[in-house]
Amino acid sequence: MAVFCSLMSFAKGEASHCSAKKFKTQTPIKYLVVIIPENCSFDHLFGTYPRALNPLGEPCFRAKKNTPTVNGLTKALFNHNTNASPPFRLDRSQAMTSEPAHHYTQLQQEAHGGLLDQFVQVNSDDITSMGYYDGNTVTALWNYAQRFAMSDNCFSTNMAPSTPGHVNLISGLTHGAIPSDLILGSGEIVTVDGTLIGDPDPVFDACSKPPTVELTGRNIGNLLNEKNITWGYFQGGFGDCSKTHIGSNGLPVADYSPHHEPFQYYRSTSNPNHLPPSSIENIGYQDQANHQYDLENFWAAVNIHNTPAVSFIKPPAYQDGHPIYSDQLLFQFFLVNTLNRLQFLPEWKHMAVVVIWDDSGGWYDHVMPSIINQSHTSADALLSPGDAGNPPPGAYQGRLGYGMRVPLLVISPYAKSNYVDHSLIDQTSVLRFIEDNWQLGRIGDQSFDAVAGSLKNMFKFHSPHKDLLILQPETGLKKR
Repeated sequence: MAVFCSLMSFAKGEASHCSAKKFKTQTPIKYLVVIIPENCSFDHLFGTYPRALNPLGEPCFRAKKNTPTVNGLTKALFNHNTNASPPFRLDRSQAMTSEPAHHYTQLQQEAHGGLLDQFVQVNSDDITSMGYYDGNTVTALWNYAQRFAMSDNCFSTNMAPSTPGHVNLISGLTHGAIPSDLILGSGEIVTVDGTLIGDPDPVFDACSKPPTVELTGRNIGNLLNEKNITWGYFQGGFGDCSKTHIGSNGLPVADYSPHHEPFQYYRSTSNPNHLPPSSIENIGYQDQANHQYDLENFWAAVNIHNTPAVSFIKPPAYQDGHPIYSDQLLFQFFLVNTLNRLQFLPEWKHMAVVVIWDDSGGWYDHVMPSIINQSHTSADALLSPGDAGNPPPGAYQGRLGYGMRVPLLVISPYAKSNYVDHSLIDQTSVLRFIEDNWQLGRIGDQSFDAVAGSLKNMFKFHSPHKDLLILQPETGLKKR
């Protein structure tokens, strides 16, 4: 029925207004919301889970009985760490930090062929990258992990910073970059051998600053459009890229960050002039906005029960958790308010929220990723300068992967409760879940979606739980 009404409406040149609930899916999930915060390794946020220090004056976290353990920081890693500094706890007063090194080359240097012992040295002897938070600061995240499901074996698809991380979430394919070889004046390599490895702005965006890069090929938006499934990418500040808020460093920061909007790199899914949707009813459907929206448009659609089937949510920059201009308390405020609101919707009983970070941010993590894709370019450095292994003939270069470990949470009535999944997954596992749930097919062209592990082990589709988890945005503690 949904496909029929979609095709009829498109044939008339009108937007389809079939409820996302009517689209055929392989699971009970009819609404998927993907929230994308910034720059955290697993150890940085969950390294001591579920044990928090609980000092006076900070929100107290005490784990439920029988809480599973994670592959986290051990006594040996504290007492005999081979880095120049051992891991150390950051408390709530240290929520704002400097930014560790995390370019494509630097991440490989920090990993140092699997020794994982160069985090301090690559950061010019700054020990910041060895810091971690516990449940007294990232209290909401730990409480969500208690009620719902998380992974302790999820990795960035590539050793890469923000933009490749976002692109992998929507396509699993950072190759196809134009220009194919771009080096900044600082010497940082942005594209190499036709692969995007840095953070340039997208060419199809009036708010971008040079140098800009285009990506060719397909992404999940193309696949969703082919099946007339509603979707959108909703980013804070997209409607007005001059809009600012005060960041954690006390300075104004633009809400909108062009290099965090992956669909703007593709001509087919871009909205270069940031045109608004033609109506609230058309949000999620094909019109002048081309599925690229301001975050306010998401809530406008939600309020009239027009929630798209697939929604990517990017917080405004000051709340995205990125070091220097944002922090974990500001992100917690955003996340808790978002999830509190979503849980009261009638759509919640058919919804899943995936929270996955764009990259590790250069923060220390003690787990060396499985290398499933080698690379040998001037930007590689895992084994030695220019060397991260030897990819097979015809394989795209500049995609060393997997990258470093990142947190992933599944928050849903269908998520397993107080569950830690140890299955090997990566950022393209989210992409694969979308492809499989809505039967879209694969991206192809060496996309990592073809080998991605499944998220389904984090769900129990036969017995959803009805209890809500409403938290306080300031503290992350339970309201009820």
